[in-house]
Amino acid sequence: MLIVYHNRSNVVELANVKAFDTDKFSLKSIASVLVEVAKNYPEEILVWCHQSFKKELNVSAIEKLLHHKKVLLSYNPSDIPFLDSAIGYIDASLFVQINKVVSFPTWQMSSMVGCVYAEVLLALHNEIPLDENFDYFLCSLAKLLMPKGLLCYSEPRLLNNRTKSISAKTSQYTLFRFVKQHYRTRWVFLLLFNLFIFERKFPLLPFLFSLFYKNRSKTNINLDDIKVQSSRKVIDTGTVDVIIPTIGRKNYLYDVLKDFSKQTLLPKKIIIVEQNPETESTTELDYLTNEKWPFEIQHIFTHQAGACNARNLALKKTQSEWVFLADDDNRFEATLLSDIFSKVEQYGNEVVTTSYPQKNEIKKYTKVIQWPTFGAGNSFVPRAILTDVKFNKAFEFGYGEDGDFGMQLRNLGYDILYLPEPEILHLKAPVGGYRTKPVLRWHNESIQPKPSPTIMLYQMAHCSKEQMNNYKTILFFKYYKFQTIKNPIRYYIYFQKQWKKSVFWANELNKKA
Repeated sequence: MLIVYHNRSNVVELANVKAFDTDKFSLKSIASVLVEVAKNYPEEILVWCHQSFKKELNVSAIEKLLHHKKVLLSYNPSDIPFLDSAIGYIDASLFVQINKVVSFPTWQMSSMVGCVYAEVLLALHNEIPLDENFDYFLCSLAKLLMPKGLLCYSEPRLLNNRTKSISAKTSQYTLFRFVKQHYRTRWVFLLLFNLFIFERKFPLLPFLFSLFYKNRSKTNINLDDIKVQSSRKVIDTGTVDVIIPTIGRKNYLYDVLKDFSKQTLLPKKIIIVEQNPETESTTELDYLTNEKWPFEIQHIFTHQAGACNARNLALKKTQSEWVFLADDDNRFEATLLSDIFSKVEQYGNEVVTTSYPQKNEIKKYTKVIQWPTFGAGNSFVPRAILTDVKFNKAFEFGYGEDGDFGMQLRNLGYDILYLPEPEILHLKAPVGGYRTKPVLRWHNESIQPKPSPTIMLYQMAHCSKEQMNNYKTILFFKYYKFQTIKNPIRYYIYFQKQWKKSVFWANELNKKA
C-alpha cells in the first residue's frame, strides 16, 4: 500500500515509497505522480490523502474496503461537493445525490481521501488527460469508467474521524467544462437554460468557454484484463427462497415453476402470492397441490390486488439466507441460481439484478456495472437486510416502487450490481383476464396531474431540488407536442397547474403510505 499526501496542488509526501524523491515531482500534477507510482508498483494499492487528514486516515481498513481490483473509493467530509449541486440540472441519476453516512455509489470522487489499485490507472493508457485539478481528474475518471465496469463509491470508513471540513465551491467554468466533456453537447445548453429559469443566472462566458473543450466519452479504455475476485464473504449457507406475485397467469407461472424444478441448485421454498380481486373467486393454481415439486411451495391467496402488497406479504414468509424476487412470466436456464451465486462470490456484492431482456431484444449492457434502478422481478438480496426495507404501497398501481425499493437498499449502504450473465428472459406476458384497472383517486380531477403522482413521489423522496427542476423542464418540452394547447403561454400556465396537482397528490399518497 502506497500513500500519497498532498495539499490539493502538489504532492508533499510519499509514504512507503523509497524509490521516489518528492522534490522531483513538485512541479507535476497529483494525478501524474499517482500514474508514475503505479507504473513502478503495478500490483499495489494507491492511496491519496489531503495532508490535513493524515491523522484521520483509516489505513487499517483500506485493504478490506478495497475488496477487489475494480473498485475506486473516495470520501469528501465536506457538505459541498467538488461539482456544484447544479450538476443535477442535467444529471438525473442517483449517483448525484450522495448519502454521506454510508457507502454509496457515485462518480463524484474527492481528492480529500481515496484509494484504487494501480492496475486501474495503468489501464488508462493516456486516454484521459492527467488534469492539474486532482478533483476534476478523479470525477472524470469515475464518470468515464463506471460504464466500463469500475465500481465507484463514496466511502465514509476511509476516515476515522469524519468531522466536516470546509471545501471551496467549484467555479461555473469548471461545471460547464465538466458537462461539455462528459455529456452530450445539448446538455450544456440545458444547464444554461435551467440556471436562468430557476436561479435567474445567465453564466454566458462559462457556457461559451465550455464549447471549446473536447468531449471525453469516446475513450478506448478497457478494464477487462483486470481480474475480479472479491475478498469479502457474502454467502454462507447459499440457500434461497423465491417470491412470486401472480395474477391471472396460470400457464406462465407453471412454466416458471418447471424451470425452478430443473435448477442444479434448488430453491428451499417458493412463496406464491396469488391475487384475484373478484370477491367470490378461489385459486386457479391446482397444479401446486396436484403435482409433486422438489421444493416447498407456500401459497397465499388474496382478494387484494397490487404487486407491492403481494411482495411484502411474501417477503415476510422468507426464511433462507437469500431471497430471489421473481416474476410470473420469467424463463431461465437450469444453472441460473448456481451461476448467480458464483457471480455474487466473485464480486462480493450483496444485491444483484440480472439482465432481463424481452424476446429478440438486443442486450444494451455487457459489463457488470452499478445499476441505477432495481428489478423487482429479477433480483437477489440477502434476507438479513430485508428486515429494514419494504415495497412502499404509496406506489401501488403506479410506477416507481422498484426504484424506491432500490433506493432504500442503497441508503442502508448496499449497492446494486447489474449482471449481464446469467440472464432471465422476460416474456412480458399479457395481463390476466380478470385484472381490473384500478380507479385512482385523482381520475376525476378536472386538471389531471402531470407527471403521475407516483413518479412525483419518487422524485420528491430521492432527487435533489435541481434534479426535480430539470425533470420539470424536460417534461414540459416533451409533453408539448402531445397535448392540444399550442399557445406556449397558455400551455405553460396549464402545465404549472398540472405540476402542482401532481405535488398535491404525491403528498397525499405519502400520508397514507
